[in-house]
Amino acid sequence: MEVYTSDSSDTDSRDQKTLDFGRMSLDLITLEDHLSSPQKGLLKASGDIETMLLNHNRLVGLPRLLQQFANLKVLDLSSNAITSLPDAVCQLPLVTLIAKNNLLTNGSLPKSLLSKLAGGSTLKELNLSGNQLTHFPEQVTELRQLKYLYVGGNKISSISKDIWKMQSLHVLSLGGNLISEVPEAVGSLSQLQALVLCDNLIEILPTSIARLKNLKSLLLHKNRLRHLPKDIVALKNLTELSLRDNPLVVRFVQDMALKPPTLLELAGRIVKASGQRPGPYDIPRTLAEYLNSANCCVNPNCKGVFFDNRVEHIKFVDFCGKYRVPLLQYLCSSKCIEPELPARGSVTASASTTNASSGFMMRKVLLG
Repeated sequence: MEVYTSDSSDTDSRDQKTLDFGRMSLDLITLEDHLSSPQKGLLKASGDIETMLLNHNRLVGLPRLLQQFANLKVLDLSSNAITSLPDAVCQLPLVTLIAKNNLLTNGSLPKSLLSKLAGGSTLKELNLSGNQLTHFPEQVTELRQLKYLYVGGNKISSISKDIWKMQSLHVLSLGGNLISEVPEAVGSLSQLQALVLCDNLIEILPTSIARLKNLKSLLLHKNRLRHLPKDIVALKNLTELSLRDNPLVVRFVQDMALKPPTLLELAGRIVKASGQRPGPYDIPRTLAEYLNSANCCVNPNCKGVFFDNRVEHIKFVDFCGKYRVPLLQYLCSSKCIEPELPARGSVTASASTTNASSGFMMRKVLLG
């Protein structure tokens, strides 16, 4: 057990004290003994403790002496075997409550998460991921100051239609559940910057998603999406978009399957590559027009051309499972694929392109 002082820049004149009981294999009785021990004098200093770490122990509940720590701001209960959160938790002025990876159910949560001492909502971060919740906990919609909500890795089948009340939310993490539908109300979260909906059963997104003007990260991988709202191209701040393992991406990749060029195209490529320029009477006019329709490969290291048969190459850049939508390239051969190809003759989604071309590129990639 350690007691140390935080040097965080947002502490007040009284040093923020942290009580660390993490990773000590404590059960509830042993923890109670530590807290009540006269030798340690923790109860006498309880008013100075603002952070308590009880993570990675063998707790099945919370110590009854917890309410003695009247100024507790941060409580970490993660990775225990806790089966219920008592109402006493709501008597503390908590700003951060982390209870991920426990055995909590909807019925074992307090009916209200509002701080009774503070006279309202003080929580700004709540993490209930990795528990046994079967539906969205309606209590959290009372938390009007909440900025970060993590309820991934449960068995939640739907999102509360009252989620619009949580106007302070910056991060909403619902990945790894059983959600099949996203309510229109999600589009009312005007401050939302990250929306995590990956690994669910979602088949369609509401058009209201396009109203999330501050959204930077949208994680949708491992769902059942077949298309996205076309208005999603209006999300100017969106920098991370994860779509892998959805039918729309699988279908799009299948559509890009290489088809063998015709004999006419192969002959035309050979003629263009040779540098010869047939005279007006050397070949029929239709063939001359065909040769003039050749497109240069965008790869600057390739001298090849293509006519009707081109390789459409979509490059998804992987950042630890998060995908960006970068570049649609038209190449003469799959061998021409190189990293960081210039965008000459292609449609990109970079900041240097016009809004029109960016929107077109996004529609091509997202809608297939």
